[in-house]
Amino acid sequence: MSQHSIQGKVALIAGGAKNLGALIARDLAAHGAKAVAIHYNSAASRADAEATVAAIKQAGADAVALQGDLTTAAAVEKLFADAVAAVGRPDIAINTVGKVLKKPMLEISEAEYDEMAAVNGKSAFFFLKEAGKHVNDHGKICTLVTSLLGAFTPFYASYAGTKAPVEHFTRAAAKEFGGRGISVTAIGPGPMDTPFFYGQEGTDAVAYHKTAAALSPFSKTGLTDIEDVVPFIRHLVSDGWWITGQTILINGGYTTK
Repeated sequence: MSQHSIQGKVALIAGGAKNLGALIARDLAAHGAKAVAIHYNSAASRADAEATVAAIKQAGADAVALQGDLTTAAAVEKLFADAVAAVGRPDIAINTVGKVLKKPMLEISEAEYDEMAAVNGKSAFFFLKEAGKHVNDHGKICTLVTSLLGAFTPFYASYAGTKAPVEHFTRAAAKEFGGRGISVTAIGPGPMDTPFFYGQEGTDAVAYHKTAAALSPFSKTGLTDIEDVVPFIRHLVSDGWWITGQTILINGGYTTK
Protein backbone atom coordinates (compact mmCIF):
# COMPACT_ATOMS: atom_id res chain seq x y z
CA MET A 1 0.00 0.00 0.00
CA SER A 2 1.31 3.48 -0.86
CA GLN A 3 2.21 5.61 2.15
CA HIS A 4 0.20 8.38 0.45
CA SER A 5 -2.97 6.36 -0.02
CA ILE A 6 -6.03 7.13 2.12
CA GLN A 7 -6.71 3.39 2.43
CA GLY A 8 -6.30 2.23 6.02
CA LYS A 9 -5.44 5.68 7.37
CA VAL A 10 -6.73 7.49 10.47
CA ALA A 11 -8.04 11.06 10.13
CA LEU A 12 -8.93 13.81 12.59
CA ILE A 13 -11.20 16.60 11.37
CA ALA A 14 -11.76 19.70 13.46
CA GLY A 15 -15.15 21.17 12.69
CA GLY A 16 -16.17 17.89 11.09
CA ALA A 17 -19.78 17.74 12.26
CA LYS A 18 -21.50 19.46 9.34
CA ASN A 19 -21.13 21.36 6.07
CA LEU A 20 -17.69 21.04 4.44
CA GLY A 21 -16.08 19.25 7.39
CA ALA A 22 -18.73 16.54 7.40
CA LEU A 23 -18.46 16.04 3.65
CA ILE A 24 -14.68 15.69 3.94
CA ALA A 25 -15.13 13.10 6.68
CA ARG A 26 -17.60 11.05 4.65
CA ASP A 27 -15.40 11.33 1.56
CA LEU A 28 -12.31 10.03 3.38
CA ALA A 29 -14.31 7.11 4.74
CA ALA A 30 -15.63 6.36 1.25
CA HIS A 31 -12.03 6.31 -0.03
CA GLY A 32 -10.84 3.78 2.50
CA ALA A 33 -9.95 5.63 5.69
CA LYS A 34 -9.85 3.18 8.60
CA ALA A 35 -11.13 5.63 11.20
CA VAL A 36 -12.21 9.27 11.45
CA ALA A 37 -12.35 11.38 14.61
CA ILE A 38 -14.95 14.13 14.28
CA HIS A 39 -14.55 17.27 16.37
CA TYR A 40 -17.49 19.55 17.09
CA ASN A 41 -17.52 22.82 19.01
CA SER A 42 -20.60 22.77 21.25
CA ALA A 43 -23.81 20.99 22.14
CA ALA A 44 -25.54 22.85 19.30
CA SER A 45 -23.71 20.71 16.73
CA ARG A 46 -23.68 17.44 18.68
CA ALA A 47 -26.55 15.92 16.69
CA ASP A 48 -24.80 16.78 13.41
CA ALA A 49 -21.59 15.20 14.69
CA GLU A 50 -23.41 12.02 15.68
CA ALA A 51 -25.10 11.86 12.26
CA THR A 52 -21.71 12.18 10.56
CA VAL A 53 -20.25 9.46 12.80
CA ALA A 54 -23.16 7.18 11.88
CA ALA A 55 -22.60 7.81 8.16
CA ILE A 56 -18.89 7.02 8.49
CA LYS A 57 -19.60 3.79 10.31
CA GLN A 58 -22.11 2.85 7.64
CA ALA A 59 -19.32 3.31 5.10
CA GLY A 60 -17.30 0.70 7.00
CA ALA A 61 -14.90 2.90 8.98
CA ASP A 62 -14.60 3.47 12.70
CA ALA A 63 -15.61 6.92 13.98
CA VAL A 64 -15.90 8.95 17.15
CA ALA A 65 -17.28 12.41 17.96
CA LEU A 66 -15.24 14.66 20.26
CA GLN A 67 -16.40 18.01 21.62
CA GLY A 68 -14.22 21.01 22.41
CA ASP A 69 -13.86 24.78 22.17
CA LEU A 70 -10.48 24.96 20.47
CA THR A 71 -9.64 28.53 21.46
CA THR A 72 -7.26 27.34 24.19
CA ALA A 73 -4.10 25.32 23.79
CA ALA A 74 -5.29 22.91 26.46
CA ALA A 75 -8.47 22.14 24.53
CA VAL A 76 -6.52 21.39 21.35
CA GLU A 77 -4.11 19.18 23.31
CA LYS A 78 -7.08 17.31 24.77
CA LEU A 79 -8.68 16.87 21.34
CA PHE A 80 -5.58 15.17 19.95
CA ALA A 81 -5.09 13.07 23.09
CA ASP A 82 -8.71 11.92 23.02
CA ALA A 83 -8.56 11.19 19.29
CA VAL A 84 -5.39 9.11 19.69
CA ALA A 85 -6.95 7.18 22.57
CA ALA A 86 -10.14 6.53 20.60
CA VAL A 87 -8.94 5.73 17.06
CA GLY A 88 -5.13 5.87 17.08
CA ARG A 89 -2.53 8.38 15.93
CA PRO A 90 -3.79 10.33 12.92
CA ASP A 91 -2.22 10.13 9.50
CA ILE A 92 -4.38 13.03 8.32
CA ALA A 93 -5.35 16.13 10.34
CA ILE A 94 -7.72 18.67 8.80
CA ASN A 95 -8.87 21.86 10.51
CA THR A 96 -12.03 23.47 9.12
CA VAL A 97 -12.76 25.62 12.19
CA GLY A 98 -13.54 29.27 11.52
CA LYS A 99 -15.72 32.23 12.39
CA VAL A 100 -16.80 35.01 10.04
CA LEU A 101 -17.69 38.58 10.94
CA LYS A 102 -18.68 41.12 8.30
CA LYS A 103 -18.50 44.54 9.88
CA PRO A 104 -16.78 47.91 9.33
CA MET A 105 -13.53 48.22 11.25
CA LEU A 106 -14.87 51.29 13.06
CA GLU A 107 -17.62 49.17 14.60
CA ILE A 108 -15.58 46.15 15.72
CA SER A 109 -15.14 45.94 19.49
CA GLU A 110 -12.06 44.61 21.24
CA ALA A 111 -14.07 41.62 22.45
CA GLU A 112 -15.16 40.83 18.89
CA TYR A 113 -11.59 41.11 17.63
CA ASP A 114 -10.29 38.89 20.42
CA GLU A 115 -12.88 36.22 19.61
CA MET A 116 -12.08 36.29 15.89
CA ALA A 117 -8.35 36.06 16.60
CA ALA A 118 -8.88 33.15 18.97
CA VAL A 119 -11.11 31.13 16.64
CA ASN A 120 -9.34 31.81 13.34
CA GLY A 121 -5.71 32.33 14.28
CA LYS A 122 -4.91 30.96 17.72
CA SER A 123 -6.83 27.71 17.32
CA ALA A 124 -5.18 27.13 13.93
CA PHE A 125 -1.71 27.66 15.41
CA PHE A 126 -2.23 25.19 18.22
CA PHE A 127 -3.93 22.69 15.91
CA LEU A 128 -0.81 22.74 13.72
CA LYS A 129 1.40 22.44 16.82
CA GLU A 130 -0.46 19.39 18.13
CA ALA A 131 -0.67 17.88 14.65
CA GLY A 132 3.10 18.20 14.44
CA LYS A 133 3.37 16.22 17.68
CA HIS A 134 0.82 13.52 16.94
CA VAL A 135 0.49 12.99 13.17
CA ASN A 136 2.40 9.96 11.94
CA ASP A 137 5.45 10.32 9.72
CA HIS A 138 4.44 10.92 6.08
CA GLY A 139 1.17 12.38 7.36
CA LYS A 140 -0.85 15.24 5.90
CA ILE A 141 -2.11 18.42 7.57
CA CYS A 142 -4.55 20.87 5.98
CA THR A 143 -6.20 24.04 7.32
CA LEU A 144 -9.19 25.87 5.86
CA VAL A 145 -8.66 29.59 5.36
CA THR A 146 -10.53 31.87 2.93
CA SER A 147 -10.30 33.19 -0.62
CA LEU A 148 -10.64 36.66 0.89
CA LEU A 149 -6.89 36.43 1.48
CA GLY A 150 -6.69 37.34 -2.20
CA ALA A 151 -9.29 40.11 -2.03
CA PHE A 152 -9.14 43.91 -1.82
CA THR A 153 -12.40 44.51 -0.02
CA PRO A 154 -13.93 46.24 3.01
CA PHE A 155 -15.81 44.80 6.00
CA TYR A 156 -13.91 41.50 6.38
CA ALA A 157 -10.84 42.87 8.20
CA SER A 158 -11.38 40.77 11.31
CA TYR A 159 -12.16 37.61 9.32
CA ALA A 160 -9.54 37.59 6.57
CA GLY A 161 -7.12 39.40 8.88
CA THR A 162 -7.23 36.65 11.50
CA LYS A 163 -7.06 33.90 8.88
CA ALA A 164 -4.05 35.53 7.19
CA PRO A 165 -1.50 34.38 9.82
CA VAL A 166 -2.38 30.78 8.97
CA GLU A 167 -0.53 31.24 5.66
CA HIS A 168 2.72 31.71 7.54
CA PHE A 169 1.90 29.09 10.15
CA THR A 170 1.50 26.72 7.20
CA ARG A 171 4.84 27.65 5.65
CA ALA A 172 6.65 27.33 8.97
CA ALA A 173 5.03 24.00 9.81
CA ALA A 174 5.83 22.66 6.35
CA LYS A 175 9.50 23.47 6.89
CA GLU A 176 9.60 22.19 10.46
CA PHE A 177 7.70 18.94 9.85
CA GLY A 178 9.01 18.23 6.35
CA GLY A 179 11.90 16.19 7.67
CA ARG A 180 9.35 13.58 8.74
CA GLY A 181 7.71 13.50 5.32
CA ILE A 182 4.69 15.49 6.52
CA SER A 183 3.03 17.89 4.07
CA VAL A 184 1.18 20.96 5.34
CA THR A 185 -1.22 23.01 3.24
CA ALA A 186 -3.99 25.60 3.51
CA ILE A 187 -7.12 25.73 1.37
CA GLY A 188 -9.02 28.97 0.76
CA PRO A 189 -12.50 28.30 -0.66
CA GLY A 190 -14.62 31.03 -2.14
CA PRO A 191 -17.93 31.93 -0.47
CA MET A 192 -19.58 28.55 0.00
CA ASP A 193 -23.23 27.59 -0.23
CA THR A 194 -23.55 26.84 3.51
CA PRO A 195 -25.19 28.55 6.50
CA PHE A 196 -21.69 29.80 7.45
CA PHE A 197 -21.93 32.19 4.47
CA TYR A 198 -25.56 33.25 4.52
CA GLY A 199 -25.59 34.25 8.19
CA GLN A 200 -23.38 37.29 7.52
CA GLU A 201 -24.59 38.46 4.12
CA GLY A 202 -27.52 40.61 3.07
CA THR A 203 -29.63 39.96 -0.02
CA ASP A 204 -27.64 42.33 -2.26
CA ALA A 205 -24.31 40.87 -1.14
CA VAL A 206 -25.53 37.30 -1.74
CA ALA A 207 -26.61 38.29 -5.26
CA TYR A 208 -23.19 39.82 -5.91
CA HIS A 209 -21.23 36.84 -4.64
CA LYS A 210 -23.32 34.49 -6.77
CA THR A 211 -22.06 36.26 -9.90
CA ALA A 212 -18.55 37.29 -8.78
CA ALA A 213 -16.55 34.21 -9.80
CA ALA A 214 -15.43 33.65 -13.38
CA LEU A 215 -17.13 30.24 -13.33
CA SER A 216 -20.23 31.33 -11.37
CA PRO A 217 -22.58 30.58 -14.30
CA PHE A 218 -21.50 26.93 -14.14
CA SER A 219 -21.94 26.42 -10.40
CA LYS A 220 -25.20 25.02 -9.03
CA THR A 221 -25.58 28.09 -6.82
CA GLY A 222 -23.15 30.57 -8.35
CA LEU A 223 -21.10 30.13 -5.17
CA THR A 224 -18.37 27.63 -4.32
CA ASP A 225 -20.11 24.30 -3.77
CA ILE A 226 -18.56 22.18 -1.04
CA GLU A 227 -18.65 19.19 -3.40
CA ASP A 228 -16.14 21.04 -5.59
CA VAL A 229 -13.72 21.66 -2.71
CA VAL A 230 -13.58 18.14 -1.27
CA PRO A 231 -11.68 16.51 -4.19
CA PHE A 232 -8.84 19.01 -3.80
CA ILE A 233 -8.53 18.31 -0.09
CA ARG A 234 -8.61 14.55 -0.78
CA HIS A 235 -5.79 15.04 -3.28
CA LEU A 236 -3.66 17.12 -0.91
CA VAL A 237 -3.96 14.52 1.87
CA SER A 238 -3.04 11.67 -0.47
CA ASP A 239 -1.26 11.73 -3.83
CA GLY A 240 -0.83 15.53 -3.71
CA TRP A 241 1.64 15.28 -0.81
CA TRP A 242 4.40 16.95 -2.84
CA ILE A 243 2.50 20.24 -2.53
CA THR A 244 3.48 21.65 0.86
CA GLY A 245 3.69 25.07 2.51
CA GLN A 246 1.15 26.44 0.04
CA THR A 247 -2.15 28.30 0.38
CA ILE A 248 -4.40 27.30 -2.51
CA LEU A 249 -7.50 29.31 -3.39
CA ILE A 250 -10.34 27.16 -4.71
CA ASN A 251 -13.04 29.52 -5.86
CA GLY A 252 -13.88 29.32 -9.56
CA GLY A 253 -12.07 32.58 -10.25
CA TYR A 254 -13.49 34.65 -7.39
CA THR A 255 -10.14 36.02 -6.19
CA THR A 256 -6.52 35.27 -6.98
CA LYS A 257 -3.11 36.12 -5.59
